[in-house]
Amino acid sequence: MGVKVSVVVPVSEPGPDDDAFDACVRSLLEQSMPSGEYEVIFADDRSGDGTRERLDAVAAVRPNVRVLHLEPTGTPSHGRNVGLAVAQGEYVYLLNQRDRLERVALEMMYRTAVETDADVLIGRLVCGDGPPPRAFARNRERADLLGDRLLALPTAHKLFRKAFLDRRAIRFADVEPELSEQAFVVKAYLTAKVVAILADHVCCHLGPVPETLPDPAAYVQGVRTVLDVIDAHSDPGEERERLYAHWFRTSVLRPLGGRRLLSARPERRASMLAALRELTLQRFPEELDRHLPVYQRARAVLVRSGELGRLTALSEASRGTALQAELRDVCWDESILTMDLAAEIVAADGTPMTFQADGDRLLWTPPIEGVTLPPSLADVTEAVSRARMEVYIRHAEYGGIFFIPVSGEVCRAREGDRVRVWAVGRARLDVGSAAAGRPLRSGEWEVHVRMHSGAQQARTRVAGHRGATLSCVGVLAGRPRKLIIPCWSERRELSVYVEPKSFADSIVLVSPGASVTHRQGHVFLVLPVPYVPPSGGPPAELLLRQLTGRGRVITVPALVEPGVPGRYPGQLVAKVGVRRLPGEGHLGPGLWAPQIRVEDRELDLRFLLEMNRSGRAAIRPAADPSTPATRTTPVARLLSRLPGGRHATRLAQTLQQRYLPPEPPG
Repeated sequence: MGVKVSVVVPVSEPGPDDDAFDACVRSLLEQSMPSGEYEVIFADDRSGDGTRERLDAVAAVRPNVRVLHLEPTGTPSHGRNVGLAVAQGEYVYLLNQRDRLERVALEMMYRTAVETDADVLIGRLVCGDGPPPRAFARNRERADLLGDRLLALPTAHKLFRKAFLDRRAIRFADVEPELSEQAFVVKAYLTAKVVAILADHVCCHLGPVPETLPDPAAYVQGVRTVLDVIDAHSDPGEERERLYAHWFRTSVLRPLGGRRLLSARPERRASMLAALRELTLQRFPEELDRHLPVYQRARAVLVRSGELGRLTALSEASRGTALQAELRDVCWDESILTMDLAAEIVAADGTPMTFQADGDRLLWTPPIEGVTLPPSLADVTEAVSRARMEVYIRHAEYGGIFFIPVSGEVCRAREGDRVRVWAVGRARLDVGSAAAGRPLRSGEWEVHVRMHSGAQQARTRVAGHRGATLSCVGVLAGRPRKLIIPCWSERRELSVYVEPKSFADSIVLVSPGASVTHRQGHVFLVLPVPYVPPSGGPPAELLLRQLTGRGRVITVPALVEPGVPGRYPGQLVAKVGVRRLPGEGHLGPGLWAPQIRVEDRELDLRFLLEMNRSGRAAIRPAADPSTPATRTTPVARLLSRLPGGRHATRLAQTLQQRYLPPEPPG
């Protein structure tokens, strides 16, 4: 049987310590497809960092691995083209050196491509913690370029029929790498007989994308190349206009706003604006602006007038725009977890984003002076009518992301001559089918919210503020049955945990919900228990390690009491004696780090217990969720390996974040 898939990977000096490159290579060697049915072609740009020798060593023991030693060009386009020329597979997959494939990716993509007779097959991609493109909402045997939003997937991470590429002479142009990929892909989109989408299996994890401004002249040449491809393979009309508007938005207006513009040197900003302004005046007429989001229409006006100062000010004014998401309730509807949420986009100072009321119309107002839009372009009435809140979940370890259904409404309130817009809704998580019709895999799933307001969009984690409560009752759901637990993460952000490793681990997950009561010289420490098995669970003990003073350890038995399945969690209760003076077996003043011991395993709980000198105990958070994580020092890493050390480290970080001034910027 011949080679089914050739994977082409351009390589350029990843370095001996590049973990992402090592992961890429491992993912290719460990594919579930038999090694005789696929080949891997590394097109090495004469790397001088030992990479060439490492790849040669792999090829020496792997018959399906080839290494091409090329002359250095500084661009992956040449390596890709040479790899395509020598590829023997029926299909070709294009990968970058810091991407990695899921183990079943080639097998699943090839099978789907053959079943759908696809010239181009797009396997599900994962990039960071952002939501998946809408193109991955479901599998598509015949995807539509605009209707299925394929333009949101412009990179070369796709399975291409080799004969199709050769017949259409589709190769990579020698232009800026990102735009060379886009020109390659858009030509394939416009000339393919069938483009199919495999949405229900994660196939590829994308590596990091550089966020610096490229060389202006080379970048503009690349954009022109893409536009020339569009002109050659599309007819004048609505489709071409929308294609042009897409590249105007993503390749011209996006680089001239946001983080990339603000982080660039002033001279680079000026040269980039000059080059893109000339391109805009030549290839992007004002008629295209109606296809743009409203905030980019303002940017387009400033690009055409060449106003760098106001462009920068517009980006500065938009910094800090964020989404506030509030969790109002969590409950179970049999085996479906429901989450009631409210979301609203706010400015950097926390004030809600509003629109100008003009009769029954809504107008967007640019956030800086000196920029005005005609009413026809500022009108966002229709866009606001499509405003919505979306909820998606992300696996904390492997990065898989899936949208979950939300029902609700968009609310409006008139405040003078301004209109405020926010969304409320109920998200329903069915663990048995949330992964594009398949059960969720085990582990922690983060809950994210995204809102489209009609003018902007923003996303956030659902965070719990101080005093926020969460019903952490667990339920057995899905097929096969797995324990599902809603919980706060260590940074008090909402997560859903599927199948904890053990009874003790399930208690750790919800331990921020611990409480204390005092009675007759004792402290009763009460922890929620998400699910108490019919057996009552294994025997448990509570350990309290003093983080100050002599570092004493107290061990007391813990009683597990059942709750009401699906409605109320059980609880674990431990009784500890209290003394104002130090004494064995009794709590004294200071901070104590709690642990739970079950079946000879000791696990840290996610809170601290503080005793004051009057003998009163209080629960303290293990870390401050409102501040970013601090850099881990060697001492902190050593401390984290000691009993109770994680809590001591968090305490030190919290004290530093609260009471010490931040370091000045470098």
